[in-house]
Amino acid sequence: MDLFSLTDRTALVTGGTRGIGQQMAIAMAEAGADIILVQVLQVNLSTIFTLCRDIGAYMLTRTPDSSGHRGNIINIASLVSFQGGLTVPAYAAAKGGVAQLTKALSNEWAAKGINVNAIAPGYVATDMNTALLQDPERSASILARIPAGRWATPEDFKGVTIFLASRASGYVSGEILTVDGGWMGR
Repeated sequence: MDLFSLTDRTALVTGGTRGIGQQMAIAMAEAGADIILVQVLQVNLSTIFTLCRDIGAYMLTRTPDSSGHRGNIINIASLVSFQGGLTVPAYAAAKGGVAQLTKALSNEWAAKGINVNAIAPGYVATDMNTALLQDPERSASILARIPAGRWATPEDFKGVTIFLASRASGYVSGEILTVDGGWMGR
């Protein structure tokens, strides 16, 4: 038994994205510790919270336009915000948090002229999903459930992004819009 092994242990390192904290996290991971939860939550929830808080505070100082509008915040949620997913509990927890953060901030800021919404992508053909795309069985089962008959591409998000950023969505706030080729409809 290796006295310095951290195999089967979980390490919680705050501030683990740079500097000393990052090196601590790397050292513990190299020793076998599981630190994925912290990293996933940091990137996919904590950072979103911090950015929303800071950008929202700035928007609140802006003079509203003639309709009382001060700005739009668009977060990125996920299908796992609603379904939980397989083998990705930390990611699902983070994206579920983003969905609820979006709703909570909308409750706080919509009356002050800031619309807060999120886009929840379905399965998208990107580098992040390479392993799924290359697994014939898993990829086929995913594709079979998508009524549109294909995985999304990043270009599929242009329209919804412009909608949420424009005056066309002036009365839309607190929504999690799925862009999933019909996945959630099944």
